[in-house]
Amino acid sequence: MEGNMNLTLKVWRQKNNKSQGKLETYQLSGISEDMSFLEMFDVLNEKLITENQEPVAFDHDCREGICGMCSMYINGRPHGPLQGVTTCQLHMRSFKDGDTIVVEPWRAQAFPVVKDLVTDRSSFDRIISAGGFVSVNTGNARDANSIPVPKTDADASFAAAACIGCGACVAACKNASAMLFTSAKITQLALLPQGQAERQSRALKMVAQMDEEGFGACTNTGACAAECPKEISLENIAQMNRDYFSAEFATKE
Repeated sequence: MEGNMNLTLKVWRQKNNKSQGKLETYQLSGISEDMSFLEMFDVLNEKLITENQEPVAFDHDCREGICGMCSMYINGRPHGPLQGVTTCQLHMRSFKDGDTIVVEPWRAQAFPVVKDLVTDRSSFDRIISAGGFVSVNTGNARDANSIPVPKTDADASFAAAACIGCGACVAACKNASAMLFTSAKITQLALLPQGQAERQSRALKMVAQMDEEGFGACTNTGACAAECPKEISLENIAQMNRDYFSAEFATKE
C-alpha cells in the first residue's frame, strides 16, 4: 500500500542493570508513514505479544513533547534525525521503506539501564533537589506580577525553563556531561528576583550534586545544544559558570 513501509529494527534488549544487553533484530511490515515513532513501537510490541515474546520496555507518557520521557537513541542520535523534537514527535515519514533503524537507550554512567530502553534518570531529580527551587515567600500570582523584571531576563529565564529534563544533552555528549541541564535549571531562577536569595548556594550545591552523580565534564563541543529537543542555549552554561565561580570566590573571602 502506498505510504506504508517495511522496516528492520535493531533494538537494545537488556533484562536489567546487572545483565548483559544486546541488539535484537525485528522485521515490521505495513508501517504507515503517518505513525509516530512510538506508535510504530506499539505495533512492534503488539506483534511480540501475539508471538508470545516479551514486549520492548520503553518510557513514554504525554506523547506531546512535554514530559521528556520518550528518550531513545535512534540511529546514533538522541530522539532521532530531526532537530527540536522529542521521540514522540518524530514520525515515520522521516524514514524510508526498507530502512534499518537502530534503537538504543541513553548511554551514561549516571543513567543506568533499568530494562531495554528504559534508563534511571533520577540523578536529574537529585540535582534539582540540591538547589533547583525557591524557598522564599514569593506571594500569590498578583504579587509576583507586581515585581518588575526586564523583558530580556524574563525571556531568557523562560527559555531556560523550557528544559524538560529528557537527558538528550547527556546522551549526545561524548563525556556524558549534564552541564546543559544543570545550567538551565540554575539559570531559570538566577535571572528572576525571586531566585536571588539562594543564587550563590544554588549554583554551588547543584554543581556539586551533578559531579557526585558521575556525569562527565564539559569540553564545549556543543553536541548537547545541537541535540536538545527544546533547543536550550549554551549561553546557560556560561551563566552557570559565572554564578558558580562568583559563589566560590565569595565563600573564600
